[in-house]
Amino acid sequence: MSENTQSPRKPRVAVVFGGRSSEHAISVVTAGAVLSAIDRDKYDVLPIGITTDGRWALTADAPERMAITDRKLPNVAELAESEQGGVVLPVDPSSREVVLTEPGQVPTALGEVDVVFPMLHGPYGEDGTLQGLLELSGVPYVGAGVLASAVGQDKEYMKRVFTSFGLPVGPYEVIRPREWEQNPAAARKKIVEFAADHGWPLFVKPARGGSSMGITKVDDLSGLDEAIEEARRHDPKILVESLLRGREIECGVLEFEDGPRASVPAEIPPVTNHDFYDFEAKYIDSASGIVPAPIGDEATAEVQRLAVLAYEAVSCEGLVRADFFLTEDGDFVINEINTMPGFTPISMYPRMWQESGVSYPELVDRLIQAALTRSTGLR
Repeated sequence: MSENTQSPRKPRVAVVFGGRSSEHAISVVTAGAVLSAIDRDKYDVLPIGITTDGRWALTADAPERMAITDRKLPNVAELAESEQGGVVLPVDPSSREVVLTEPGQVPTALGEVDVVFPMLHGPYGEDGTLQGLLELSGVPYVGAGVLASAVGQDKEYMKRVFTSFGLPVGPYEVIRPREWEQNPAAARKKIVEFAADHGWPLFVKPARGGSSMGITKVDDLSGLDEAIEEARRHDPKILVESLLRGREIECGVLEFEDGPRASVPAEIPPVTNHDFYDFEAKYIDSASGIVPAPIGDEATAEVQRLAVLAYEAVSCEGLVRADFFLTEDGDFVINEINTMPGFTPISMYPRMWQESGVSYPELVDRLIQAALTRSTGLR
């Protein structure tokens, strides 16, 4: 076949997953689902896992090994094709060549990457750090940019941005690392005064965490210190929130050619055998939501409006899942957004879009195509 008649090279997608955060295993599960859904006739795929100690590794393209099995969580170390070899993404906008290194061996070129699908959750991946690396490398990627990723990860600044755009948020207090380390008594008093104003129970959580890890529902003062230490295992900065009584409602946002659109919303009903919708309920016991949420047309339109407003307020790109409370007074209060939400076929974000007419494979394809047409740098 002559050079002029050869088929064009398929776009190459690097699916990056795992990472150093406490959400490592959930990232692996999410990536497995995406790897299963990517159209291999349309794209070449390069699976790259990041171990819990930060090593980038070429991994097996084996989605079946990336699921939670018998309550056992997967990890990148079990999928890595080498115990010591590493994958290097050049910080050079003129080259997208990915290189595999092995101790004592000549580096091996793995070819160019056209787009990265970062399936990382939490710090060191969803918080703007990986996005900054990809910006320096000049490699397009799926999802929010540096600023939106950082704001979307830090619940304090997320709420500050929401407030500035007129989005309603619930009462909260922040305990910064120095406050707890230098004067825990004063920090404790600050929380007690917050409880006096807003009542018990309180939720103590990592300010920059996800997947409900490190969150404790605290019913009175006796459980406060233990809850703070649990949150600080995940993040030295913690957030304290009052209980909002109402229904938990989620809504997905996806970027289309004409701008962001909202999905049908979902409702997370109260879970049995759990104090709240925590990690065990979400991922181990597979508690499920109701899609679409039975809240009526008027409330549906309002939560869709607020979800898109939250997306725009934080300058998101690609996708977002926005989480709300529908209070007993009939008002929506935004809790948080997730710039890279859980993405297995049974996760709420894909389920909401499935009910909105976008299948799981189509959702994955749309996100990749959007990233391929978007430049890096200021935009």
